[in-house]
Amino acid sequence: MEKIKNIALVAHDNRKKDLIEWIEWNYSSLIEHNLICTGTTGVMVEQALKRKLVNEVYNLNIRKLKSGPLGGDQQLGAMIAEGKVDVIIFLWDPMQPQPHDVDVKALLRIAVLYNIPTACNRATADFIVSSSLIGQEYTPVTKDYEAYIKRDVNLG
Repeated sequence: MEKIKNIALVAHDNRKKDLIEWIEWNYSSLIEHNLICTGTTGVMVEQALKRKLVNEVYNLNIRKLKSGPLGGDQQLGAMIAEGKVDVIIFLWDPMQPQPHDVDVKALLRIAVLYNIPTACNRATADFIVSSSLIGQEYTPVTKDYEAYIKRDVNLG
């Protein structure tokens, strides 16, 4: 991971307000990094950051993907597999069934597979963004899954 991280910001509808509050609280750390957002979350993140930076000249780098149910979660998963995501802040709603629940599960699975720091609640997000590692180069330890692939090929 480079010093400037690629941070994905995702929130289910009932958690968007929480994510925006968190972003407004942590904006000075977040604007130093590249941000990746799904759907309307990206628009809301951009608006919140512009409100915070109203008297400052700052070039925001926000990449907006499709909405989660329209494939945004899968786009984000592909970016993880391509090594283009360093951190995920995903405030999901554990109390509300999601029409794209399988996509959410797949996204979280791929994040674990590629050892991506992932926050699913504000406390964990606070720990990630306040870590000294957020502003440094970092080489995560990754597991070699070649043995799994070879085993599956030999079984098939």
